[in-house]
Amino acid sequence: MLRELRQIPSVVGVRQLRKAICAGEVCRVFLADDADPAVTEPVETLAGEHMIPIVRVCTMKELGRACGIAVGASAAGLLKSGSPGAKV
Repeated sequence: MLRELRQIPSVVGVRQLRKAICAGEVCRVFLADDADPAVTEPVETLAGEHMIPIVRVCTMKELGRACGIAVGASAAGLLKSGSPGAKV
């Protein structure tokens, strides 16, 4: 499932993810279990309000690697096709 983060357009980082969720552009959210709950819980709540499935990832390092970045990531999301950031 993490492979999708490299194959499908995605958004990485809490701020960008929250904006994309509110804009209705996200179809799945990934959260790192070792991230600070103060950072991830608001994203989890927002995803729940928008009925977006959440996938748990063991570490921030693993999530960052899956997103193709050199640092850890606490949150990421897959963009729906047709979203401004998604290329068809």
